[in-house]
Amino acid sequence: MISQTVPFRWQTAAFAVTVTLALLPACPAPAQTQPQPEAQPQAQPELQTELWDGQRAMAVIGDLLRFTPRSMETAGHQQTIDYIKAELAKTLDKTKADPVILQRWVFRNDGKPFAMTNIIARFAPSNPRRVIVATHFDSIVKAYRDAKTPDAPMPGANNSSSGVAVLLETARVLSLLPAPPVGIDFVFFDGEEGSKSLGAGDPEFAPIGSPYFAGHLRDFYPSTKPEKAAVFDMVCDRDLHLKPDPSSIDSAGTEVKKFWEIGIKTAPSSFDTKPLPYAMSDDHSALAAAGIPSFLVIDFEYEPFYNTTQDTLDKCSAKSLEAVGRTLLQYLYAP
Repeated sequence: MISQTVPFRWQTAAFAVTVTLALLPACPAPAQTQPQPEAQPQAQPELQTELWDGQRAMAVIGDLLRFTPRSMETAGHQQTIDYIKAELAKTLDKTKADPVILQRWVFRNDGKPFAMTNIIARFAPSNPRRVIVATHFDSIVKAYRDAKTPDAPMPGANNSSSGVAVLLETARVLSLLPAPPVGIDFVFFDGEEGSKSLGAGDPEFAPIGSPYFAGHLRDFYPSTKPEKAAVFDMVCDRDLHLKPDPSSIDSAGTEVKKFWEIGIKTAPSSFDTKPLPYAMSDDHSALAAAGIPSFLVIDFEYEPFYNTTQDTLDKCSAKSLEAVGRTLLQYLYAP
């Protein structure tokens, strides 16, 4: 924990951020004194970011909440896997993509087996340039931070349904647009909340799905690793303020800069260029450790709702989801 007054989900180490990023967009170059020739080819049509629909993403969150709790070894866990697979299948039918891949294995903790599943959807699988866009789909099993009902199920609208909603809506929109210059692997990690499904409510908390995926990269990337990875978690807060994470800056500073520059242009009130004063440990950490430049997009300032019974759909915003989703869409098409 980096603070005794603010309950953080991930065990981190506090440090002063010494890296200064020029995240703000550069000032435009002075206008040319001579007009451009009329015959000069026109630029490519502007990306139709309005296709990314925050209300559709909100509906995904609403659907997922019907399966609460979505933690390991619950009925909702398998229902969530089935739901994501079915939604992806609708999209993949419209594109040149591989069928949905279920990466299954058994995780054992204290002698107890856990059936685990990472879900992977590969867009433009023949494109040698690969980018990972990831989130986790499991939720914590109970609202341990709830003052009145700590044993009640934790809905998890923001943590973790919002990330799933961003990925599914982005996949849908990509099926309607020309292919981006990179092949995209959407990865939905299992077990991010740890073996007890309590996140930092478990003192021995550690993600499960992303380290497993990172340890089996050759199953999907036999010769060349992905160029980069973007991970999304807790991104639907009505009062959204996204700040760069220092561990992401260390791993993928250039990509962080690019993503935040696009975000500031797209939704300036939702993106903050000042880095967080602490490093985050999330699913991006395992990917970064495997040699993939990886960054996390998260608004961890979610009090007083974080991991309580109040993490519900009314705390989410279609506008916030659009800020993130439309930024991601442009990022995937950026040079």
